[in-house]
Amino acid sequence: MRSNGTIDRRARDTARVTISDLSRALSLTKGTVSRALNGYPDISEATRTRVIRAAQAMGYRPLSHAQAIKTGRSCSLGLVVELSQHDAHRPFLAEFLAGLTQAASAEGWTLTIATSESEADTIRIMRDLVRDRKADGFILQRVLWEDPRIAYLERENVPFICYGRPKHRENMSYFDVMSEAAMADAINWLTRLGHERIGYIGSAEHYAFSHARRDGYRAGLTTVGLPFDPTLMVEGALSPEHSARATRQLLALDRPPTAILCATDTLARGVYEVANTLGLQIGSEFSVVGYDGAPEGQAMWPRLATFAVDNRQAGARLGEMFIARMQEPESPVTQSVIRATFNPGSSTGRPALLSEQLAQHLADLAAVTT
Repeated sequence: MRSNGTIDRRARDTARVTISDLSRALSLTKGTVSRALNGYPDISEATRTRVIRAAQAMGYRPLSHAQAIKTGRSCSLGLVVELSQHDAHRPFLAEFLAGLTQAASAEGWTLTIATSESEADTIRIMRDLVRDRKADGFILQRVLWEDPRIAYLERENVPFICYGRPKHRENMSYFDVMSEAAMADAINWLTRLGHERIGYIGSAEHYAFSHARRDGYRAGLTTVGLPFDPTLMVEGALSPEHSARATRQLLALDRPPTAILCATDTLARGVYEVANTLGLQIGSEFSVVGYDGAPEGQAMWPRLATFAVDNRQAGARLGEMFIARMQEPESPVTQSVIRATFNPGSSTGRPALLSEQLAQHLADLAAVTT
């Protein structure tokens, strides 16, 4: 250490700063430095702060395997991606991982990513990662309404944080986007344009987000004073093929919807396919709204009206929340939500036809094509 009390920054130029380097620079024993870095209670706050600041200034980084042996922690976030899920390969995952990795790196943590083939395989991999000290806990993406991963991790007392809000969430940490608010906002947007019959195509009920978006649709109808008609709501769709069937079902009603709200942009693709096949002009004769802000939605023509989600921000926030929780394990659970951003696109407009007129128009189009 120099006489003015600052750390000699030449130590940064060595291949790796060690505890011995810190010990010499601070004139403290290696044991004191080590205990200060690992948060032992017998070290004063002043000494701990002094050691941590010196470690940061000199670029000290602990060896991960040594840290795991001493503290029982690997300073690694775990993420298991189940490849059997219908959207496991979607582009959102790349942005999500970028944010998560950034947050982990900022705190000197790493990210351990594994893939699984099934629900049972996911649980097995989680068990192995914890046992082998390759992960201190897990980020749970694409949370299920009743999630077996949560049941397992709670039973084994393994830390985790959810990207989503499962059924029993009162005492667990989570981060989520308020998709129910987005669905209600979409209803408000469409009714202001003049739509009175608005259909809804929802995803599979075992996903937590499906419950939020369905509830948002119904709450939105109540807010604007429209009655809920169960014939206008179809759930359980996971692909464009599913949503295409749902669209045909909705448009076959005696009083079909003049607009359809979809739980995801992927489902909106199926609505577009049917509308284009039938000869309906999206944006004028028929309106469509999605959710996710996925690239596929922006590639549709006319451009899909959708609610964009910043998945990079979500990944970063989840990483920060998890690491903060690990550093202060006795602190209260953290629950945080943000809103999605509406991108109007060109797929909505004032309805050129009322519901009964649309039914007749569809009949006329069908007669021309047969």
